[in-house]
Amino acid sequence: MAGCLDSFQLPRCDCIDYSEKRNTISSIIGGGLFAIGWWIIIDVAACYPSMSDFHQAYHVCGIIGTISVFMINAVSNGQIRGESYTNGCLGQRGARIWLFIGFLLGFASLITACWILFGGYIIPRKNPQWPGVGVFLQNAFIFFSGLVFKFGRTENLWG
Repeated sequence: MAGCLDSFQLPRCDCIDYSEKRNTISSIIGGGLFAIGWWIIIDVAACYPSMSDFHQAYHVCGIIGTISVFMINAVSNGQIRGESYTNGCLGQRGARIWLFIGFLLGFASLITACWILFGGYIIPRKNPQWPGVGVFLQNAFIFFSGLVFKFGRTENLWG
């Protein structure tokens, strides 16, 4: 499961060795995407404070997406494969269930953001449409930050 980006190669530069920096680079990219997502929704909330333009309940899907990122990255790949975590209440099965629920919440928040964008702003031709786009972009950036942070890192460098 963690092998999605194993064959991804950055262009080689003689002055920089990227092989030891894979975890650092993916963490920076994932954190940057996460920060951009929340920065977009902060902009929307600051520019459109009235409830008629941007309903404050739309923050919930971003919060669910953030919980999803934490749940996805709380489980290591070794725990999913059963290599490092065999004891406990549910063992490997519990780690897999936890990861599944994390992905389920992530996809649900992204689908909810699509519904808010189209059902609340695009189809009724509501102006301004930026709050709906902002909610969708927030959840897309948060979801992709979780994917980059989970699958961009390798556990071989952890020692």
